[in-house]
Amino acid sequence: MNAATSHSHQHSKRSIVQGLMAYGSAELVNRIVRILVVVVIARQLVPELVGVAALTLSLFELIRVIANIGVGQKIIAAPAEMLEAVCNAAKAIFWFWCSLVAVIQLAVAAVLFTVFHQSLAAQMLAILCGVYFFMPGGLVQCFRLMRARKMATVAKIGAVQTIADHLITGALILAWANPWAIILPKLITAPLWLIMMRRAEQWTANPAHGYANRSEMINFGAAVLATDILLALRNNLDKLIISALLGVSALGSYYFAFNAGIGIIGTLATAFGTVIYPYLCNPHSLADSRGTLRFILGAGLVIFSGLSLVQYTLAPIYVPLIFGEKWIQAIPLIQILSLAGIPLLLGAIASAYLRASGRAALDAWLGLIVCVAALSAMFVGAHIGLEQAAAGWVIGTASIISTYSFFIMTKFFQSKQEISL
Repeated sequence: MNAATSHSHQHSKRSIVQGLMAYGSAELVNRIVRILVVVVIARQLVPELVGVAALTLSLFELIRVIANIGVGQKIIAAPAEMLEAVCNAAKAIFWFWCSLVAVIQLAVAAVLFTVFHQSLAAQMLAILCGVYFFMPGGLVQCFRLMRARKMATVAKIGAVQTIADHLITGALILAWANPWAIILPKLITAPLWLIMMRRAEQWTANPAHGYANRSEMINFGAAVLATDILLALRNNLDKLIISALLGVSALGSYYFAFNAGIGIIGTLATAFGTVIYPYLCNPHSLADSRGTLRFILGAGLVIFSGLSLVQYTLAPIYVPLIFGEKWIQAIPLIQILSLAGIPLLLGAIASAYLRASGRAALDAWLGLIVCVAALSAMFVGAHIGLEQAAAGWVIGTASIISTYSFFIMTKFFQSKQEISL
């Protein structure tokens, strides 16, 4: 029994490492292309125009997170005998929900146009509503791939779409120095994602298998969605705070620093949580193994410490060399934001663990505390200056996440039983 358990744990470790390597390598290629595109944007557009695009994309990302209703997590965790019924119900929910989100985004665009007189941003936000009509056709397939632990496939599809987005952006911005060149590729690449996802997992709904209880799925998804919304608020309202208190030009500098600094670390932190979630849903693989979770934490801390250190120390060198002298003022922002790397990793792992162990509601409450702390600290700092605003965001995020992550992990390692908070 011990030999079999040990073999299972080793297999879990290998699978997790393979999944992380897939996401990591895809993100590395993505970042190389993204950096090249950011160089083009930085050299072709002034901060004011970058700020308009940043405002539009911040609102889009903030609204789009609502489409990620957590019923997909049910597909990953569903018993084998219920899988098809859960998928049937999830598909119907996805179509209804994404259509509703499109209507919400149109309403926000109307407010942006009539109340704030941001006509260009409103037009771009309205056009981006088209993305929501490509998502439902591939979401079930995406979560089925994750359930099958085909993380490399999911990572590859995401990377291909994102890289295509960047390449099209770069080509458009060279030919047309306009914020639309940053916005349109988001819509153009949506069909590419759908086609690749449906080819990777050739699933179609079959009413003969019935439908799972949609109310139960929505209730579970609501807690997951609440956490994701709070994360999106934390990652996007910061830009709206900068825009409101310090102006669009300051937002352009902050948006550049965020993407050139904490962007890759935040994405990899999310990847950690995504990769380990299917293993946490299986009580016989990771949830009973302190050693495997310790392995994940150790590997993550080493990787993220290195990434944060590299970004902090090398920013004064690579920013003027790659992006141009006019972005030198963003170097302190990049250095400050890079300090959030390890807390973001801990938060992603703790969130995945709480969801898998049936505590999605607790995860949502903790997300609320982090959101309030980060944005409040940023709001206070923004009254002093841009660097102080960035420092406030990092301090608010790091202090809360580090505290509850330490508590959760300590309790887990103290007992083999599921912790109860």
